[in-house]
Amino acid sequence: MARMGETCGVVTGAMMAIGLKHGKTEPADDEAKEKTYRLVMEFTDKFRARHGTILCRELLDCDMSSPEGLQEFKDRNLIETLCTGFVRDAAELLDTIL
Repeated sequence: MARMGETCGVVTGAMMAIGLKHGKTEPADDEAKEKTYRLVMEFTDKFRARHGTILCRELLDCDMSSPEGLQEFKDRNLIETLCTGFVRDAAELLDTIL
């Protein structure tokens, strides 16, 4: 997200989707909260099992937070060679969880 190199945007998007579907809508609904936490952990565990990490800079072996890293991201065409695969995998994992 925002080229910070922290949690991959695909992972945070998946977390948001899980929260939208299963998150609590009433302040006292702790059951929904716990279910959401469990599903987020399930997703991240499965994503890590496939890719070794959920951190963008580690997934890409490139740190886009610097101008040099951003240029490397572009030069290596990582959005096409890696990111699209992460999106596909996240969608597939979400499909099994949701």
